[in-house]
Amino acid sequence: MFTGIVTNVGEISEVQAQAGDLRRFVIACDYDRSGIALGASIACSGVCLTVVDTGLAGGRTWFAVDAAAETISLTSVKSWHKGTRLNLERSLKIGDELGGHLVSGHVDGLATVAERTDLTDQARFRLVAPADLSRFIAKKGSVALDGVSLTVNEVDGSEFSVLVIPHTLQVTTIGTWQKDTAVNLEIDVMARYAARLMVEH
Repeated sequence: MFTGIVTNVGEISEVQAQAGDLRRFVIACDYDRSGIALGASIACSGVCLTVVDTGLAGGRTWFAVDAAAETISLTSVKSWHKGTRLNLERSLKIGDELGGHLVSGHVDGLATVAERTDLTDQARFRLVAPADLSRFIAKKGSVALDGVSLTVNEVDGSEFSVLVIPHTLQVTTIGTWQKDTAVNLEIDVMARYAARLMVEH
């Protein structure tokens, strides 16, 4: 589990084809290598991936993860390449502060930025969610976008908006979002279970 609070922005240094449909990504970051265990889960722009190797290069830590065909087809992983910057978050430990909301790292689909408006003290993004996910998005509810926990500002059909403060724009990849950017969307797990309960009752 994660909280949607990004702790580092990594950069893909290498992409390797693997046996079958697997694709391996080597990601440079500022984490201490000793703190990344093989088999650990790291959310990479919202996608929970398992560490299969680590190392040091050019004075920086790197870790490698493998993405399967389904992950590649359903998320922004399909467009990752050398130089792509990724929001990183290591998994929660017992006793860690829950600063955002509970995030599983299981991306539900891709949302698309329809409009960006830069305001004096923040930026507003209007996004379009896949039709089958829009019912899970509620005003003042939570969503994870590229692994960042955000509060929904407004909802209109399949469109919703979020407001992002300057700090978040600076320390995540959200600052680079423009119109038509596709971002990983994970709906709030509580909304998913609430909808299921309503169907059953």
